[in-house]
Amino acid sequence: MIGEIDDAMKALVREAPGIGADIDVVLDAPTKDWAARRNAPTVDLFLYDIREDLKRREQGFLEERDERGIVTVRRPAPRYFKLSYLVTAWTQRPDDEHRLLDALMRCFLRFDAIPEAFVVDTLAETGLPAWVSVALPPPEDRAFADVWSSLGGELKPSLDVVVTAPITTGVEYHVGPPVTAGMRGDFNWMGVDAAEDRTARPAPTER
Repeated sequence: MIGEIDDAMKALVREAPGIGADIDVVLDAPTKDWAARRNAPTVDLFLYDIREDLKRREQGFLEERDERGIVTVRRPAPRYFKLSYLVTAWTQRPDDEHRLLDALMRCFLRFDAIPEAFVVDTLAETGLPAWVSVALPPPEDRAFADVWSSLGGELKPSLDVVVTAPITTGVEYHVGPPVTAGMRGDFNWMGVDAAEDRTARPAPTER
């Protein structure tokens, strides 16, 4: 699922208006050493955080039915995970970087979810959309300054793009065949027929 979202993010950027074909699109960590080695205009989509979206967790099961409408398999509901990308533009001049960031922001604002053309392989297993949000406030337990500090670089203008994607658990419960006969009682206990048992008992005596 992560690889498919990486590919979709890169494809969206490469096809976006205002982003030239000569601009590199990478997934690298924007460390100080990486920035020093960069020698071409670059868009960096750095995946820096993955966590489950507990607000979207559902209880219960999804059912798979055969052609007769009979349930054959039950699966737990998909779990949703938030993939957070630190999106940055790297050029020689700050004003060029700002124009590139503007094009990137407009690129991601065009879509509420990953376009269907890029929903493939494991990302397509659930048949559910992978939602996209742009430049929302970070969670209380995380600040962008902390991300840059951990990378060893200086704070730089960036976009926080979060993809909330469903993923199957891989757990399946196969259902047995349906019951076709009614309930039956077996009164043959201890291997003795009920009628034979009544005849074997002594008759009551009168007093």
